[in-house]
Amino acid sequence: MKKIIHLMLMAGLLMACTAKEESKNYPFYLGTYTDGDSKGIYKGVLKSDGTFDSLQLVAETTNPSFLCFANSQQTLLAVSEVDIEGTGTVESYQITNGGLSHLSTSLSGGAHPCHVLASADGDVLMANYSGGNIGYLRVDASGKLSDLLAVGQHSGKSITDRQTGPHAHSAWMLNENEVVAVDLGIDQLIFYKIKDNQLLKIDSLLVEAGAGPRHLTFHPSKEVMYVINELNSTVSIIAKTNESWQLINSVSTLPEEYIEVNYCADIHISNDGRFLYASNRGHNSLAIYQVDKSGKSLKLISHQQVKGNWPRNFSLTPDGEMLVVANQHSNNLVAFRRDKQTGLLSFAGEIRGDSPVCVLFESL
Repeated sequence: MKKIIHLMLMAGLLMACTAKEESKNYPFYLGTYTDGDSKGIYKGVLKSDGTFDSLQLVAETTNPSFLCFANSQQTLLAVSEVDIEGTGTVESYQITNGGLSHLSTSLSGGAHPCHVLASADGDVLMANYSGGNIGYLRVDASGKLSDLLAVGQHSGKSITDRQTGPHAHSAWMLNENEVVAVDLGIDQLIFYKIKDNQLLKIDSLLVEAGAGPRHLTFHPSKEVMYVINELNSTVSIIAKTNESWQLINSVSTLPEEYIEVNYCADIHISNDGRFLYASNRGHNSLAIYQVDKSGKSLKLISHQQVKGNWPRNFSLTPDGEMLVVANQHSNNLVAFRRDKQTGLLSFAGEIRGDSPVCVLFESL
């Protein structure tokens, strides 16, 4: 009898755990453009059944087109993608139970900042698209931003009408004091070292003329990076060899038969490094690649239609179970379940969101 009761209790616990797992919630913040009905930064919750809680406005601000966390997720940073006398701004917010509380605003160092990243040590990088440069400042433990400390100015041009000058599109930390900036206008990655609160240029790498590099993501080994190229719809594989980064290969994001206009936007890799995802604006899809063990070879295995128009940004949930696409022109967020064994996606649900352009999930 005791054995039966024990088995029943164990079964009950298992069912409770399963139910808890099935009802997992994924809170996220949403960055938007505010030239339409959007008012700023919103907060939402994706549920594991694919439904969304309604989006709630948590900060009224102008064009918060990219967001990131700082201070172990105690602080939210947002660019304001504007051009006021040649510069935009970056804002910091304290994350509270009620939403967001504004803490500080600093200059980004150039016009139309479109990307922001904060390191665990408090370094903050902004990529200024129209300014053609990256800005550097710091965020303290209270969430307040320093004044602008340094600017890395790019120069040059490339071969398309979108590339008459530099257009920095993102900036990333390679390690605790090295930075890589991605510049669409000059088809280059620019490498910097942070020293004495300054940005010192140390190297550059040409991707491919006319490619238009935009964003990147790193293989878990940190020895390979994948750059999404907006203008020629490719992903470039760049590997570290003898302490320098070298272009290995580039692969298309599109089906062979597709000949219409397309502009790539965002790129992310699964936590295990087995699958890579890249967004196509025009074809309105996510290209799905299988990554080999070395990380240096990609095999295009599928395209997932995003059920919307102009997928500017997307994000995987921290556990890799789901993926959400922000479709800028169709004003909707679409959730997909992700098969961790095959990398393929299946539709789960959607919600309206005005001019959505950045999805940032909280850690679980």
